[in-house]
Amino acid sequence: MADVIEKHEEEGAKAFDKRLTRRLLRYLRPYRWRAGFSVLLVIVSSLFEIAGPAITAIAIDLFVKPPAQANPLTFSTRVGEWLTSQGVSPDPLTGINIAAALYLATLVGGFFVLYTQMNLMNLMGQYIMYDLRKQIFGHLQKLDVQFYDRNPVGRLMTRVTTDVDALNDLFTAGFVAIFGDIFVLAGIIGMLFWLNWKLALVLFSITPFIVIASIWFRSGARITYRQVRSRIAAINAFLQEHISGMPTVQLFNREEQEAMKFEGLNRRHRDANIDSIFYYSVFYPVIELVQTIGIALIVWYGGGQVIQGTLSLGALVAFFQYAQRFYEPISDLSEKYNILQAAMAASERVFKLLDTPVKIEDSGTLEAEAFESIEFRNVWFAYNAEEWVLKNVSFRVDRGERIAVVGHTGAGKTTVTALLLRFYEIQRGEILLNGVDIRKYQQASLRRMFAIVQQDFFLFSGDVAQNISLGDPSVTAQSVKSAAVRVQADRFISRLPEGYNAQVRERGAGFSVGEKQLLSFARALAFDPPVLILDEATSSIDTETERLIQEAIETLLAGRTSIVIAHRLSTIRSAHTILVFHHGEIRERGSHDELMATNGLYRRLYEVQYRESVAV
Repeated sequence: MADVIEKHEEEGAKAFDKRLTRRLLRYLRPYRWRAGFSVLLVIVSSLFEIAGPAITAIAIDLFVKPPAQANPLTFSTRVGEWLTSQGVSPDPLTGINIAAALYLATLVGGFFVLYTQMNLMNLMGQYIMYDLRKQIFGHLQKLDVQFYDRNPVGRLMTRVTTDVDALNDLFTAGFVAIFGDIFVLAGIIGMLFWLNWKLALVLFSITPFIVIASIWFRSGARITYRQVRSRIAAINAFLQEHISGMPTVQLFNREEQEAMKFEGLNRRHRDANIDSIFYYSVFYPVIELVQTIGIALIVWYGGGQVIQGTLSLGALVAFFQYAQRFYEPISDLSEKYNILQAAMAASERVFKLLDTPVKIEDSGTLEAEAFESIEFRNVWFAYNAEEWVLKNVSFRVDRGERIAVVGHTGAGKTTVTALLLRFYEIQRGEILLNGVDIRKYQQASLRRMFAIVQQDFFLFSGDVAQNISLGDPSVTAQSVKSAAVRVQADRFISRLPEGYNAQVRERGAGFSVGEKQLLSFARALAFDPPVLILDEATSSIDTETERLIQEAIETLLAGRTSIVIAHRLSTIRSAHTILVFHHGEIRERGSHDELMATNGLYRRLYEVQYRESVAV
């Protein structure tokens, strides 16, 4: 399983996919005003960042060391001329104070603008994650049971958690931040050419090295990122499977072998991270080296221009500051590429899940009210293609009738109840409720007609009462207690320190198998449905426990429609009709005495499986 998931996760999306991007941007629509305001704040923040070195250049050229002669290429002199034309000619000390105050104002203003922008984007990201997770979980609730048969729970958990977090990074530190970096780069490039186009060209002569390093880093980091992600997914799948199945691992003394498997997965994840560290450890020092070379070129060429009088000292200092700030957005853009890559891969998986078609559509409009009958009419069903599990099955259950379904394992007994509740869709035939095809009913209305106690029961985190009522306000505390008393579950619940308020730990840890099954039985009874389905519901209960609940079951089933699938004779012997399934077909039907008299399949099942029950 871990290898399959790793292979699947390594199938990464393109670094930038227009189709996925357009679809992601739809989640910004409810918050477009916030996003637009955030973009405006990014532009303002960029202007503050660009303004600082320009103020430094003006202060040095006008008040610290004015150039010996006016240089038309020096924008500081132009600013000085404009100030003079406006009647503003401060003395050097006053001018330095004003420049320092303006520089401080850009820093303080930049801080508050950036703080507001980051707070706004992170808040928006949280709202988008909320919307997306709500949409994913809502879609998961609509998907058919067969979808969950084919998709590991760990992978679906990753879609709702890790993948959505990756998209949050895109919205909070991706789209807008990338726009800000590009705007800063464009502004710095413009200012450098305005200051001195020749020195700007000298500085940009090393840009090809930055481009080459960025492409190398981007391609290598993309590969290692996929490997890290796929291998952590494999680890998560392995841990989920083995922590859930730890009793089995310990029972068969497989601790050492499973530890070795985990060691292999863990080692591969470590190696993938080490590979990614290599690219980071090379890329950023290379950028630092190139940046240092750029500064050296400014000192060499720019210093010579200052000596020759073709460049002011203020412009040279501004060049130093702009050069240092020029490389920061380049490094950020390389980092943002990883965020973009992660978001594209995550969005592809999330949208693939959201695009999974709902096979069992809730297209019906009828409300199921009073129960009259159930009828299977020539029903054929297969989980896979033409591998039929049920073949031409027909039977009818009228109100108040008790039907028992028996047969060997794999004969199709449980499938009958799954189809009746529309967990799966039949391929041929009809299933009728009150003479109407069940597909014409609303699913919620249809399923309210039934309560089912399965052989595979599930308890949720919460208290005992909530596990019985499932939080349904229509199920009162009195109904909960009454149901527990009728199935004899009240005996062990009342012994708990907090009674019905006692907390149920994960998967019902701390309760015995019989106690958990009794809670599941009480859950079905508390809803008081017209039809009760017992799907081998007492198969895990010992004989003594069964005796305790048998009288309550008989009282409950009296006058109530029921479908009973059971291995134990006591739960089916009093059925009005017994259906004997064999290889997906109904081979025999009749009462217990009638089927025993025919000396057929039912009698052989009885002699093999039920003789011990009779003896008891």
